[in-house]
Amino acid sequence: QAQLVQSGGGLVQPGGSLRLSCAASGRTFSSYAMGWFRQAPGKEREFVAALNWNGMLTNYAGSVKGRFTISRDNAKSTVYLQMNSLKPEDTAFYYCAAAGGYGLPSVRIGEYDYWGQGTQVTVSS
Repeated sequence: QAQLVQSGGGLVQPGGSLRLSCAASGRTFSSYAMGWFRQAPGKEREFVAALNWNGMLTNYAGSVKGRFTISRDNAKSTVYLQMNSLKPEDTAFYYCAAAGGYGLPSVRIGEYDYWGQGTQVTVSS
């Protein structure tokens, strides 16, 4: 099993940047595909970005492509989400997730086995 602990997030002005981190416990982090999802009030959780076990394959939602970058450091068992050019519509609770077994960077919530506790990102002037 894995436990995912998130950090980062907060309040930022439109056009600003934030970096989210997600640190995993356990010895098999390097075999996980990792993803980021978000959920705004009154909306369903949606896919943001994902990458495979070695970071060579990535997948982004159209709404964040070119602004957000997902990356990982397997030596630190950590995945990151760098968010640039933030917009008010990026405001949401952000979750990291892990899918075991050297999977592909899936957009499907059901593919992920473990979830972080979530962190709030608010983009507002």
